[in-house]
Amino acid sequence: MNHVKTVVILCSALLLVSTSQIAGKESFWDKGKKLLGGADKEQMIGELGLEEIAAAFKEALQIGSESVVAKLGIEDGFNTDPEIHIPLPKALKKVKSVLARVGMADSVDELELKLNRAAEAAVPKARDLFVESIREMTFDDVKQIYDGPDNAATLYFREKMSPNLAAAMKPIVDASLSEVGAIQTFDEVMDKYGDIPFVPDVKADLSDHVIEGGMDGIFYYLAREEKAIRENPAKQTTQLLKKVFGR
Repeated sequence: MNHVKTVVILCSALLLVSTSQIAGKESFWDKGKKLLGGADKEQMIGELGLEEIAAAFKEALQIGSESVVAKLGIEDGFNTDPEIHIPLPKALKKVKSVLARVGMADSVDELELKLNRAAEAAVPKARDLFVESIREMTFDDVKQIYDGPDNAATLYFREKMSPNLAAAMKPIVDASLSEVGAIQTFDEVMDKYGDIPFVPDVKADLSDHVIEGGMDGIFYYLAREEKAIRENPAKQTTQLLKKVFGR
């Protein structure tokens, strides 16, 4: 019982630091730990139940994940973002280099654009998986994430979601590659490349490449959202977050 009580005190103290405290030189993390020795800790736990505290943290993560999906699942969400732009597969960079020598690199650039378009079309599929993963979090998961490094939640999501996310994205990516003309462009590129004598054979799996790049982009921005939550948990966009974080 004492162990459970200590866990509750720790999570409560870490979560209930106000925005004004965050503005100081110390991080809200350090200030939260100092509250563990405060006289009001029992009162704080009494005012907010354990379930509310965990629910507020989950809600903050859900808002962050939905923000990521909304940011990336639009035209140019990947293509014009230098941080997550999906480049050509390594094997096709050699193809581009060869075709550039004969003035035919434009079609390879077009293929690269279409790979990013396919990722943008597939990203919204991640929304339901985030919701499901957050719903399944236990209090121990919440505490472990909260006590962990700045990207602990992102690592949790990546481990838990990656197989299902890849499976969910694959049919969307496959369809998108066809719809945006990436497959046709790829075939045209390889035909041009094959017409050049003495070039080595090249193989590339466009679908797997887009899925991997798409997931990298999702988790890259999720890590940034998580860092923002940790640095400023008072993102008071809902009544629950105001109640827990806005004290």
